[in-house]
Amino acid sequence: MPQTFDAVAVRGWCALALDALGRDREAIDAINVYPVADGDTGTNLYLTMESAAQAVEAVFAAYPEPPVYDGVPPTADVVRAMAHGALIGARGNSGTILAQLLRGMAEVVAAGEGDLAAALDRAASAAYLAVAHPVEGTVLTVATAAAKAAAGTDGTPAAVAQAAYAGARDALDATPSQLAALGRAGVVDAGGRGLVTVLGALVQALSGEAPVVRREAPVPVLADDCPAEADEAGPAFEVIYLLEADDAAVDRLRARLDRLGESLVVVGGDGLWNVHVHVDDAGAAVEAGVEAGRPYRIRITHFEQRAAVEPPREQVQRAVVAVVPGEGLAGLCSEAGATTVLARPGEAPASGELVEAIRRAHAREVVLLPNDAELRHTAAAAVEQARAEGIRVALIPTRAAVQGIAALAVHAPERRFDEDVVAMTSAAGATRHAELAVAERQSWTMAGVCQAGDVLGLIDGDVVVIGQDLADTARTVLDRMLAAGGELVTLVLSADAPPELAAQLESHVSKGHLAVDTVVYEGGRQGVPLLIGVE
Repeated sequence: MPQTFDAVAVRGWCALALDALGRDREAIDAINVYPVADGDTGTNLYLTMESAAQAVEAVFAAYPEPPVYDGVPPTADVVRAMAHGALIGARGNSGTILAQLLRGMAEVVAAGEGDLAAALDRAASAAYLAVAHPVEGTVLTVATAAAKAAAGTDGTPAAVAQAAYAGARDALDATPSQLAALGRAGVVDAGGRGLVTVLGALVQALSGEAPVVRREAPVPVLADDCPAEADEAGPAFEVIYLLEADDAAVDRLRARLDRLGESLVVVGGDGLWNVHVHVDDAGAAVEAGVEAGRPYRIRITHFEQRAAVEPPREQVQRAVVAVVPGEGLAGLCSEAGATTVLARPGEAPASGELVEAIRRAHAREVVLLPNDAELRHTAAAAVEQARAEGIRVALIPTRAAVQGIAALAVHAPERRFDEDVVAMTSAAGATRHAELAVAERQSWTMAGVCQAGDVLGLIDGDVVVIGQDLADTARTVLDRMLAAGGELVTLVLSADAPPELAAQLESHVSKGHLAVDTVVYEGGRQGVPLLIGVE
């Protein structure tokens, strides 16, 4: 195990922290009572750390083994990637603060300004500055205690990490006496507990041994033994978005959002920020972001909807979980009985979201349809975690949504599990897939050089046609696909596609291929204008 806080140690830390948060996620969710008792702190921390770990792995993938490189990128590149990944993937109040903690550490390590203790100190200071109204008894208190304990330690990075972990544990035990909501509930701070988990992973990454986890101290009960309830109704919505803006605009944004709501956390820098706030007027919070710069990846969650508890229901024998690129297909797959995960343009779901969907399906056996070649590793990680929880999961490596539709069409829960999986896999494999996209810039393709604005026809992921008209390019793609035979054409149109496109393509297929049927679905807002499947 590495004894220095270098690129290899950072990579190991991210992987171990992700694994530990995966194990502790439900326990952390269960004690989430502040600032809103919405039971998602552990999940948000997991998803934030997953984004950080993925960014680190991407940097390592860019540095292959000898003789070209030694396989290890510079430490500065790795810590910057960790911080950036956490920033763009931060979820909720807790995840946003974790992202700022990692950013603070990265600033010190990347600049070579100090050791691990200095990095932890910068992390705690940066987190306090990111929160509009810091409250003691929260993850901020735990982070500060960790930094102080680390600063008083001379020794190896492993010893510094161990001291930080011990200081954080002591501070966590004291949080119920500092924050009334925790004392009434009889729990420690959920965000602070998550940070302790992350610091425990740091100890393991540097020393090779997991820290000894002692039993949590008894929690003083301030009022009674009843579960905590909010003292007063808080804001109705949680609003989160990434924002491209300069520092001056963000300062004005902070002041405006502080007047609009509470639990305001703004993290980031260098032109990219993650904004988190609880408000009653979600539209005003987004409008403030528009005035400050360019907000995107906007998430608005109604707290009552998230906190609503579904009545217990009997676990079913088998279910299907499908990733879909648009609201239209989400509705179609839901009608067919599938649990869906929406993949927004440019924002692929993380493995934690897939695991949540598998749990939400509430079945003993689950078939997972990722419907995207880029999700193969993410889906595999989700399957591994779900299996560890005792759920029997089969992953069908569907590479496109039209393959998922074909697989779902032959799904028969009354069959034996293995037989059903084989039938669905065969149906997906027999479906050739294509899509039409619009080029964003000049680039080289398998079909030649394309210019920005050209229509690209892709079959099985490769560009085979470059055109200027959407309908003409689609007809060319269809003819190429049907030249090899086919009985059914599936067309999935984006909400942005011309309204006459479906009729034009249906007519083309019926005239040129008499024995081929065509079915059309409205995909809603999806990343490309048209998806095509041929069975």
